[in-house]
Amino acid sequence: MATPPAASTDFASLPEVDTAVFTAPLKRPAHVGEDWLEPAQTQYTAEDDRIWDDLFDRQMSVLPGRVCTPFLEGLDRLSLGNGGVPSFERLSRELGALTGWSVVPVPMLIPDHVFFWHLANRRFPAGNFIRTRETFDYIQEPDVFHDVFGHVPMLTDPVFADYMQEYGRAGWKAMRYNRLKALGALYWYTVEFGLMMENGEPRIYGAGISSGPTEAIFALEAESPNRIMLNVDRVMRTDYVIDDLQPTYFVIESFEDLYHQTVERDFDRLYRSLGPSFTYANSAVIDVDDVLHRGTQEYFLRGGRGSSAKPV
Repeated sequence: MATPPAASTDFASLPEVDTAVFTAPLKRPAHVGEDWLEPAQTQYTAEDDRIWDDLFDRQMSVLPGRVCTPFLEGLDRLSLGNGGVPSFERLSRELGALTGWSVVPVPMLIPDHVFFWHLANRRFPAGNFIRTRETFDYIQEPDVFHDVFGHVPMLTDPVFADYMQEYGRAGWKAMRYNRLKALGALYWYTVEFGLMMENGEPRIYGAGISSGPTEAIFALEAESPNRIMLNVDRVMRTDYVIDDLQPTYFVIESFEDLYHQTVERDFDRLYRSLGPSFTYANSAVIDVDDVLHRGTQEYFLRGGRGSSAKPV
């Protein structure tokens, strides 16, 4: 692979995306600009607020003892359980004082380069809608509950907050090398579905786990999935599943460990060594893995969510 030209490090402006770089074909709604930001946060109905409260109560019935301490501390600091969908303005004010982050409303999933740009500027894009009672148990596109309950508490931790900004900045380089899938795998297995050692045992920090009751138990206690210590080079070569429980979870020692393994890694060399597609299946265990638990993969062998297999 030829070395791409150096990318601008001016994160004040949206990065330009070369036509050769593959990105998801998302259609921008007419009412938002190139930054994809909504003019204002939705005015939620009383039923919307009840849905938030019910989702919150359900998660808090399973997370204590399973989720990492910084997450619980973030929930408390930001008063996310005070009733109803939280105000982004209030969250931004309080997060700004803690770690310099803000929460901004977006209408839907947004393009990679726009997402990177917001993260690089310590803005977290949150879905400006909440699921319905009909989609209470499972929603494919992340809503305000997933984004705010799952992600925002972690932004109160200074090291994790810095990691998220550096991830956004890393998007520029991934686009230069046309390796967005590899960088997406890193986000998936850390920010969304990561586990962290705490008091000698894995605990949840990923938003995709902390915002779903079944996965919060499955990720830590089920026999099916692998639990493997994080190796960045290996993770960025690993496929992932977007519509079911994960066959494999990767575990970090600490947020300092995560920062060291990623921000201090020579990604130019890594990208030059990566192929255009993933090397490892999402259920694979390979010889370089530091395995905490080798899963049976029973849930997935029985067909996973589509077959109504029991998540064991």
